[in-house]
Amino acid sequence: MRIATWNINSVRTRVQRAVDLLAKHDIDVLCLQETKVADDKFPVMDFEAAGYHVTHHGLNQWNGVAIVSKSEPEEVFTSFPGQPGFAKDPEKPQNLEARAVGARIRGVEIWSLYVPNGREITDRHYAYKLQFLYALARYAESRAQSKLLLTGDFNIAPRDEDVWDIEAFRGKTHVTEPERAAFQMLEEAGLEEVTRRFTEEQRWTYFDYKSLRFQKNEGMRIDFQLASRSLAATVQSAQVDMVERAGDKTSDHCLLLADYDLPDFDSVR
Repeated sequence: MRIATWNINSVRTRVQRAVDLLAKHDIDVLCLQETKVADDKFPVMDFEAAGYHVTHHGLNQWNGVAIVSKSEPEEVFTSFPGQPGFAKDPEKPQNLEARAVGARIRGVEIWSLYVPNGREITDRHYAYKLQFLYALARYAESRAQSKLLLTGDFNIAPRDEDVWDIEAFRGKTHVTEPERAAFQMLEEAGLEEVTRRFTEEQRWTYFDYKSLRFQKNEGMRIDFQLASRSLAATVQSAQVDMVERAGDKTSDHCLLLADYDLPDFDSVR
C-alpha cells in the first residue's frame, strides 16, 4: 500500500500535477493539505476520472485537507476528538478549521493533517498550535493499538538537523522546545515516524519560495508519516520526490511517500 502526503498549496492550481503524480508513483492513497477550497469547489471529477475516490474537508479558501484513494473509504472523519478551534478575535466563537480529515481504508485509519503554523511565538496561533498537537496526541494514544497513520504537514522541525541552519531559526516557530515536546508526545503515544530512516539523503520536505531556498538546498523537514507500531512494522521503503519540487510553479512542499506491506491489501502493482 503506497501512501503519499503532499501540501499541495492550492488544489485548483495544481490538480493536474496531483493526477500526474498519482500515475507516476502508482499511489494508493494521497493525503493533501492546504487545498484552499470549499468542498463544493474541489475538482473531484479530475481525480475520479483517474480512478480515485475523494474525501475532502474544506470550508473556505483557507486550509483544507483531502484523502484521495483507489479504494473507497469505509468510514470518514472530519475532526478528531478534542480538536480545538480558532478565531483571530478571542471574543468570537473558536470554530473548528478544516485541518484534519480521516478515512478508514482497508482497515487502516489514515489522517491527512495540516497542523497550525503558529505564526509567531507571541501570537495566539502558537498556543492554538500546541493545543492542537496535545489533543492529537491524546487521540493517538487512544488508537495506538490499531492500524493508525497520521500524515501531513506538521509545521515542526523536531531536530536541529531538520532545518538548513538552526541559527537562522532561533526564537522562531517550528523549532521551539514546546513544539518539539508536543511532537515527541505523538511518539510517546505509540507512533513512529517511518520515513526518516529511508530518506536521510533527501533531507528536506519543504523549501520556502523566498531567497531561492530550493536552488540553495536550504530546506526544512516538516512533513511526516507517523504510524502506530503494528503499521510501522510493515514499512518497506520511503522517498521524497525532489523532481516534482524542482518543477515550474510547483508547491513549496515535496511529495513524501512510504510503502506499507499489508498482506490483506490487494492493490495490484
